[in-house]
Amino acid sequence: MTITPSTTTDEAPQPAPTPPPSTGSWAALRPLILRLHFYAGVLVAPFLLVAAVTGFLYAGSFQAEKFLYADEMTVSAVGDTKLPISEQVAAAREAHPEGTVSAVRPSPQADATTRVLLTGVEGVGADHTLAVFVDPYTGKVRGALEQYGSTGALPLRTWIDELHRDLHLGDTGRLYSELAASWLSVIALGGLVLWLSRRRALRKLRGTSGRRRTLGLHGSLGVWAAAGFLFLSATGLTWSTYAGANIGELRTSLGQATPSVTATAGGEHTGHGSSASAGGAEHGVGLDKVLAAARAEGLGDPVEIVPPADSSSAYVVSQVQRSWPEKQDSVAIDPATGEVTDVLRFADYPMLAKLTRWGIDLHTGVLFGLVNQIALMLLALSLILLIVWGYRMWWQRGRGLAFGRPIPRGAWQQVPVQILVPCVAVIAVLGYFVPLLGIPLAAFIAVDVLLGEIAHRKGSRARASDAGVE
Repeated sequence: MTITPSTTTDEAPQPAPTPPPSTGSWAALRPLILRLHFYAGVLVAPFLLVAAVTGFLYAGSFQAEKFLYADEMTVSAVGDTKLPISEQVAAAREAHPEGTVSAVRPSPQADATTRVLLTGVEGVGADHTLAVFVDPYTGKVRGALEQYGSTGALPLRTWIDELHRDLHLGDTGRLYSELAASWLSVIALGGLVLWLSRRRALRKLRGTSGRRRTLGLHGSLGVWAAAGFLFLSATGLTWSTYAGANIGELRTSLGQATPSVTATAGGEHTGHGSSASAGGAEHGVGLDKVLAAARAEGLGDPVEIVPPADSSSAYVVSQVQRSWPEKQDSVAIDPATGEVTDVLRFADYPMLAKLTRWGIDLHTGVLFGLVNQIALMLLALSLILLIVWGYRMWWQRGRGLAFGRPIPRGAWQQVPVQILVPCVAVIAVLGYFVPLLGIPLAAFIAVDVLLGEIAHRKGSRARASDAGVE
């Protein structure tokens, strides 16, 4: 498979004005794939290296978070009976009267605290919340931490997540991760094809030394990790800025968008009977009856209760377990009557919506818990090693302190038209839907053509000069 330039390097022919004539479609395609794999690896590898290192740290942050924030996330002693959820929220509001209650996550296990999430708190980002941790048995507030995202990431994981996603540079920084995800599958597939074409030769490289040994290690590890890289690339693009938007539009046009529960309250008494002060979570029948109604619909822990956004809205109670088996059912409950007005089951999601959910959760390390996180760390480590070995091969191919020369130009001219045209069409479609694949590729081709023309003219002048001297 490979993620860096040089799986290609070992097999690369020495630079020549034009590649020698070849026979057969594969013989014509291979130099082109070799050149693309080499250059894509050289240029994109730095972005992939950053993504791999930060991804490795993120996968490990789940367990680190449990250790670092154990006081807030767990109770000091498990009691006999948990307090009503309304009393737990009241305790949180007494300790932190600032902001507005945006959601409540009742204690999901016997030793876990309840989280009361507040928005509009000074010093907390607009896309973050302040999580107040309450002992469900005593009502004691055990602490408050900033939280981000639907997986409940706390400060350590949030910081690493944002580093992995956008280098803490906001929307501009997200271009780096989308570029890495866009090209990862291309480099992986190119390396895999090259390995399959020379698998027998690469097997013989075992036990050798120098560049050939590096190539053998690079190719062998790349093949084993290829499927994982393809998965990470595909799932990473689903929530990227540009490709993600295109994927979302495609899913919507196919009727495969992720559905949501209808959160509009019904009944003539809607909007009346709120029992909470401004910023509270109690509306109408209150949290306790709302939670009981959700339990009656089969929504087991862990769940999140979202209070009505306005007088015409309903409570929304959703399951938030993303580990296997996933619990993603949700219900809407009229705040005036406590009756369930809508039910949405994860089993009824369109297939692409389910696959997207599973893919993202597997990518982020929550679907299979610790096993999932270890697998991601191994994939990230594999990518790091492949990049290092790729650059090492490039160096070993050179002489002295110089890197090796690149793969020669002109490979595409040897590809039969009946193969070249469909390939160009496929690349054009992919480039449209995945802009950070298409735009850099177009720029690379333009620069490469320009440099080739400059080299050609220099060569022509040199030949003309030599002829004149003779």
